[in-house]
Amino acid sequence: MDWEKIAQETSVKTDSKIILLVMDGLGGLPVQGKTELEAAQTPNLDNLAAKSVCGLTDPVFMGITPGSGPAHLSLFGYDPTKYILGRGILEALGVGVEVGRNDLVARGNFATLKAGLIVDRRAGRIPTSENEQICKKLNDSLKEVNAIKISFFPGKEHRFVIKFSGEGLSDALSDADPQKDGQPVVPTRALSPEAENSALMVNRTMEKATELLKDSPKANTVLLRGFSGCPSLPTLNELYKLNAAAVANYPMYKGLAKLVGMEVLDVGPEMPELFDAVEKHYKNHDFFYVHVKKTDSAGEDGNFEAKKKAIEETDGYIPRLLSLEPDVLVVTSDHSTPSLLKGHSWHPNPFLLFSKASMTDHVIRFSERECSHGYLGRFQAIYAMPLMLAHAGKLKKFGA
Repeated sequence: MDWEKIAQETSVKTDSKIILLVMDGLGGLPVQGKTELEAAQTPNLDNLAAKSVCGLTDPVFMGITPGSGPAHLSLFGYDPTKYILGRGILEALGVGVEVGRNDLVARGNFATLKAGLIVDRRAGRIPTSENEQICKKLNDSLKEVNAIKISFFPGKEHRFVIKFSGEGLSDALSDADPQKDGQPVVPTRALSPEAENSALMVNRTMEKATELLKDSPKANTVLLRGFSGCPSLPTLNELYKLNAAAVANYPMYKGLAKLVGMEVLDVGPEMPELFDAVEKHYKNHDFFYVHVKKTDSAGEDGNFEAKKKAIEETDGYIPRLLSLEPDVLVVTSDHSTPSLLKGHSWHPNPFLLFSKASMTDHVIRFSERECSHGYLGRFQAIYAMPLMLAHAGKLKKFGA
C-alpha cells in the first residue's frame, strides 16, 4: 500500500495548525570552513532547534539534484518520481495563466545573446517593468506560428511564461536552454515522434522572438524550459483533509501550491509581507506553506554574503511564527543551493520539527552538520508530511 492510500485512510480533520517554513536553497557547502547557514547569526533558529527534533532530508534520492517542482512535491508528501511536472505549468499557474487541454506552456527567461553565445541567462535580472514592456511588444508582433496561437505573460525580473494554443501539441520536448552562461543557443528537440511538429513550431517561435528583440541591449533572446500540459494531482484536502494556504511571492511556487489545492494568499514582494499574511489569515487555515526565495536567489548568484544575510533576515521572523502557537512548526528547505556551486545540488537539507509531541535531541544549532546528528537522521523528504501530520494529531491509527 502506498502513502497516498494510507494518508486517505488515516488522515483526520482537526483544529490543530501546521506551519511549514521553506527557506529555498538553504543548504550550502563550506567556504573558508563554514556554510552560509553556519556563518549566519541565527539565535532564534538555534534556540528553536534545541527544542525540536532535527535531521536531514533528501528531496528525491541521495545524489539526485532536484528541480524546485519535485523538491516541493516531496515536502508536500507526493512521490516526485510519480508526478513529473514541467516547470512551465507551475510558472503558468503562478502568474494566473489558464491552461487548457489544448495548451502547451513553458517557463521562459529573457537572456543576453552575443556572438552566438548566451552570455547572461538572466539578462542582468532586468526590472519587471521592462519585462512587461517586452512581453507586450512580443504579443503585439508575434501572435501565431504554424497556425498555433502564441501568448507571452510577464513574471518577475527576467522570467516569463509562454503559452502555445492549438491542436496536436506535445510536451515531449527537451529544454531550449543551455543552463549555463557562455554556451551557444540550444534548440528544443522532440523526445517522441509525436512532438516533431511542436519542436519545429517552438524553435521557429524562438527565432522570431530573437529577431524582434535584436536591438534590446540585454534582453535580446529567449530561453524556454519545462514544457508541459496541464497535469492532474490529488489535492492536500483529498489526501490529508487539510485546508491549506500558500504564502509565497514568486509565481512558480504559487503555481505549485494551486496545483495541490492550496489557497494562494495575496502577498507583496518583501519578506515581512509573508509573515503579515500568515498572521492575518491564521484563523482561516490549518496548514501554512511559507516560502522564502532570497536564500535560493543568492545561492544561484554565487553570493555567499547575500545568502548569509537572507538567512539572518529570516531568523528575525521566527518569533512571530512562534507567537501564533502552532501545533507544529517545521523549518527546512526544498533543496540545497550552495553559493560555491551557483546552482541546485544533491546535498541534503537541514530539517527541524517543533511540537509538544516531538522528542528533542542533542542538536543545539540549526545547521547542516548539527542536524546530521539529530534524532530523525537522514530521510527522504516525502516523509516530512506524515511527520507533520502525526505531530499535529492529524493521523489516526493504521490497521486493527
